[in-house]
Amino acid sequence: MTASRSRPSPAASSLPPRRPALVFDRDACHDLPAALAREWLETDGLGGYASLTSLLCPTRRQHGLLVTPYEGQPRRHVFLQRFEETLHVGDRAVPLSLARYPGLFAPHGHATLERFTAVPWPESVHRVGDVTLTREVLMARGTRGVFVRYRCTGASRPVRLDLRPLLPCRGADDLTHENAALNPRTDARPDRLRWRPYPELPSVVLTVGGAALAFAAAPVWYRRVEYPVDLARGYEGHEDTFAPGVLTLTLAPGAAVVVAVALDTSLDDPLGRFEREARARRAAWAASGDGLAGLLAYGADHHLATAADGRPTVLAGHPWFTEWGRDTFLAVPGLCFARGRVEEGGDVLAAWTGLLDGGLFPNRFDPAGRPERNSVDAPLWFALAVRRYDEAGGDATRLRGVFLPALRRIVAAYAAGTPVGGEDDDGLVALRVPPGNVTWMDAQVDGWPVTPRARCPVEVAALWVVARRLLADLEARFGTPAAAAHAAGLASRSDASFLARLWLPAARRLADGVTDGRPDEIRRPNALIAAARPEVPLTVAQRRDVLRAADADLLTPCGLRSLAPDDVAYHPRYEGGPADRDRAYHQGTVWPWWLGAYVEATLLAHGRGRAVVARLRALLDGLAPVTAAYGLGHLPKVFDGDPPHRPGGTFAQAISDAEVLRAYALLDAAADGRPGRRPRARRR
Repeated sequence: MTASRSRPSPAASSLPPRRPALVFDRDACHDLPAALAREWLETDGLGGYASLTSLLCPTRRQHGLLVTPYEGQPRRHVFLQRFEETLHVGDRAVPLSLARYPGLFAPHGHATLERFTAVPWPESVHRVGDVTLTREVLMARGTRGVFVRYRCTGASRPVRLDLRPLLPCRGADDLTHENAALNPRTDARPDRLRWRPYPELPSVVLTVGGAALAFAAAPVWYRRVEYPVDLARGYEGHEDTFAPGVLTLTLAPGAAVVVAVALDTSLDDPLGRFEREARARRAAWAASGDGLAGLLAYGADHHLATAADGRPTVLAGHPWFTEWGRDTFLAVPGLCFARGRVEEGGDVLAAWTGLLDGGLFPNRFDPAGRPERNSVDAPLWFALAVRRYDEAGGDATRLRGVFLPALRRIVAAYAAGTPVGGEDDDGLVALRVPPGNVTWMDAQVDGWPVTPRARCPVEVAALWVVARRLLADLEARFGTPAAAAHAAGLASRSDASFLARLWLPAARRLADGVTDGRPDEIRRPNALIAAARPEVPLTVAQRRDVLRAADADLLTPCGLRSLAPDDVAYHPRYEGGPADRDRAYHQGTVWPWWLGAYVEATLLAHGRGRAVVARLRALLDGLAPVTAAYGLGHLPKVFDGDPPHRPGGTFAQAISDAEVLRAYALLDAAADGRPGRRPRARRR
């Protein structure tokens, strides 16, 4: 099998590509398998989110209208999953909701759904005879709450809408079942409703704007709600969900009513808050640009957040990832620098320097929020992010006062040796023996690495060359002449070792790594990091050879395969239970974030001519359809290795969105004739 049949063909247009509209008509909404695969996302900028399918039917345990961490607990919890909704028109009681139970859907609220629009925020339109009900869901950045706006038109008199709030009040990765520990009581007052099903959790507070608040207590459990995505991923997929009673809203024709739900506090002026946020969103949507790049730029803020300790940071992926060091440093250039928000990205990087310890950053945080410094490459991705900050015109004072000291600490720690690896006698970074899972290929099954890497992985070696050269450059600009000369000498040693140890002359490509002088000739995308960076001492011809190898075995319309398809370890599908998916994770699964390095390497190797830029832009534009089929407005973490390359993993992954955004920015700069980097390379 070869990659050629799934490789994209070049295409070009003189007109800017249209931005995906993400509007689904009645037929699309009534195609249940497709509609239930589409997931939308709203975020509050504080680590919380709202997310359901386009039919507002939950298909995974992480779905909900208010899914958020709370003070003192970094884990997200699902507090409000959804409303069970019934619209009363004359003598008719019409359900608007949909949920899955074993063997059936109930009720069939999708039957009246005429249209669903995902951006600039989720909007559903139901039609019952002449009456149209519109439902919109919105979160406002900096507010830990959700707003749901209802508007009724076409009725000759007010209509009634009954809402049953479903309150799981459990960890986002957990499930709950009917139990006697739950407190079913509602604290009802004229201006708000409050529930606290479990004393160890915050209370859930509901307020209404635009209508009187009328509530009737009627505690009930919805038993055996089914989550088919969880079942397909090999997890338990049934739970019981508690509803405390019925909230009745009277909707006057043409008037809006907003239901606001938050933790522990009432959200005042729900109508005004919704409209103010809506105005800001409309302006942002109008300004976000054309094509897929504009769509991803609009959604990029979903990945940016303020951590519990006040730091600006990046959330690695929705619905289940939170902060990851490696992903933060990979994502910041695309999420921030590529959108012209250079110092905002600098704020994120600067805040993370406070987490540097022993030359290592936390790559992840455990459920209690404790840092785990178990990544050999996270500090080196930080160095590359600093280099990109400098290239984007970052503040020299910050480079000198914040990033140079951090880089000195990192390089010194690696030179001395860290618990995960350090510089060897030849001037490259070697992993500890045994290496464990300390690179980005970090999947494990039964505690063992699925993809044990060579002792000196090629991307780690390339990132080390970048870090060494960056330190030398910054010392020359801001340090002493002696420090600059010393750093430059060590950088030159690393440069020479990289070529001597990792280039495969017969195969005309880079090895995936080296162990005890023996190259690992397995074909993976990691060498693209070297080909993409001018600091790495490859000739133009060598960069082209690296790309030729990637084109032949790894490139697909959705990104780069993590393993060549003719390798005996290749997994064509990312599917099954956790162990099955972990085995496939880096053994052929396609990762879209590698398109950033691929585009960067191609511009270095083949120049910035019109045909080159057009081919690369067509490759990126080809991803647009997936943003309407899985994570609405976002790119997923992975795709199957084999066609048709089904999306999988998180439906909105920060590094996927960010690296494609960064790739578009590189192409825009090339097309505009703006100065670009040239490889410091020899032609042979």
